Amino acid sequence: MSDTIRLSGVTLNAPDAIALARFYARITGGTAKGDQGWATVTGPNADIGFQQIDDFRPPQWPAGTVPMQMHLDFFVDDLAATEARVLAAGATRFDFQPNADHCFVYADPAGHPFCLSTWDVPELFDDDTDSTGDSGQL
Repeated sequence: MSDTIRLSGVTLNAPDAIALARFYARITGGTAKGDQGWATVTGPNADIGFQQIDDFRPPQWPAGTVPMQMHLDFFVDDLAATEARVLAAGATRFDFQPNADHCFVYADPAGHPFCLSTWDVPELFDDDTDSTGDSGQL
């Protein structure tokens, strides 16, 4: 046994877990499994979980009474081609696009914001240290 902690996945609340898993499986090429109450999508690079919430209220972006608490970022090569793919799958493009030179923001069918970006998150930082100079290693 060790005290290693490894991120296993991210779970989103949803009005219908398997429906939302199928949406993300469709846009990522992953596989959706589960039911209305709990589902996952296993993709080529990560897993996303979905749990059904009876009183689900979609976040409002960029601001509103139900604030966005998190969003998913997807790295893409071609914004126009991937936009067509996510719109065909049921996404909605938000009117407000603060970084349209490299990133488009959409709502999934349950209303969660997500981004398609030509900036890959690990490439945003030049080295392994954060702004405090800490490498994050204990």
